[in-house]
Amino acid sequence: MTVMAFGSEAFWDRSLAPLFSREWIHEAVARTDRESDRQRRLTAESVVLLVVAMGLFREQSIVDLVWKFGLARSAPSDGPLRSNAITQARKRLGEEPVHALLERTAREWAVPSAETHRWRGLAIVGIDGTTMRVADSPENREAFGVHRCQHGRSSYPLLRCVALMALRSHLILDAILGAFKGTSEVGFAESLIPKIPDQSLTILDRGFWSVWLWSRITGEGTHRYWLIRAKSTARWRVIKTHAPGDERVEIQVPDEARSKHPSLPRTLHARAIRYHRRGFRPQVLLTSLLDPREWPAAEIIVLYHERWDLELALDEIKTETLQRKETLRSRTPTGVRQEMWGVFVGYNVVRHQMEQTANLANVAPVRISFVGVLRIVRERWLARTEGPRADVLRQMRSEVRWQALLILPPRRSERQYPRAVKRTMSPYPRKRVSQAA
Repeated sequence: MTVMAFGSEAFWDRSLAPLFSREWIHEAVARTDRESDRQRRLTAESVVLLVVAMGLFREQSIVDLVWKFGLARSAPSDGPLRSNAITQARKRLGEEPVHALLERTAREWAVPSAETHRWRGLAIVGIDGTTMRVADSPENREAFGVHRCQHGRSSYPLLRCVALMALRSHLILDAILGAFKGTSEVGFAESLIPKIPDQSLTILDRGFWSVWLWSRITGEGTHRYWLIRAKSTARWRVIKTHAPGDERVEIQVPDEARSKHPSLPRTLHARAIRYHRRGFRPQVLLTSLLDPREWPAAEIIVLYHERWDLELALDEIKTETLQRKETLRSRTPTGVRQEMWGVFVGYNVVRHQMEQTANLANVAPVRISFVGVLRIVRERWLARTEGPRADVLRQMRSEVRWQALLILPPRRSERQYPRAVKRTMSPYPRKRVSQAA
């Protein structure tokens, strides 16, 4: 087995060993054939760790991260490691090993978490999408494209991302990354269907209004169900009324969808559940959970609002992990995707520590402070010597006072926040690139 060099072995043992296994990095590199054939100052394993650190330490330069974590091999005759050497090392690595590491964290943490926190025997997962700004280089602009709207187009190229997540712990099962131009979130979501666990319920945003997507979710696994909020323009025929506001319906599959996917039936049976929350407009939920006795409507209504946990998770990544510096650093498409996989791996590291703390405190994982655990994980990574900081993660798990500081109060679903403009946009005209997008 190749010996991995991360600088000081003591650094790994004191700082990173409690967070995730060093062997996972080695296996990810070996699986994608990115092992170095020669003794380089930056090994492939060190670069993987560097990419993960880039996501967790957004305010630090990449050169500083290499120095702080001792990731580069050094000898008395070696001079300082230049930034272009780091760029070349990232280019040699590519994106596949970092994605492989994310998949390993999903198998070890996210899948068991989804199986643990079930509702009536079903794992609760969600699919949703977002966009990330990327560095405005010619390569990124060509590869990803920009958003066009009635006011012009965005100033930065955009990366489209659709994620599959265990909603009750926020651990990421997988994601699809790609260009913004010429793509759709529904198309990306179809690529995630094989990663949906069996005996599960997938909660979707109503933007994923696709009969073909719903049909694949239920048809490509065992006991897979879906739940979505209906569009106001949706139409169907009522077949049976189970109770007031709870109906079995038949949806006519559009001819356009059947022409693209001939295997689709002419009609799709679903269940329509109507409800009205104070302060909001009446809503209708559509689901493949057809049996009203096995799947009570009142519980489904409450369950649907867990979909917002995915929105909260994406906000945690942008606001807390990336510290609102939402423009990714990399100037090449491969570097952008590599960097984003590293952000997801770092996010799963934090979320896994939160779940372990929640288990000790006997509360739900969403009751643990993301900001608090993120700060502690960062401290752990920076713990280069013995001392109080080196023991902070152990204390978090073992001491009641640490748990008390990290436990959030229960959510108050009765609170209402009407939409309002808090701050108007700048009156000055935006600078726009004159070249065609």
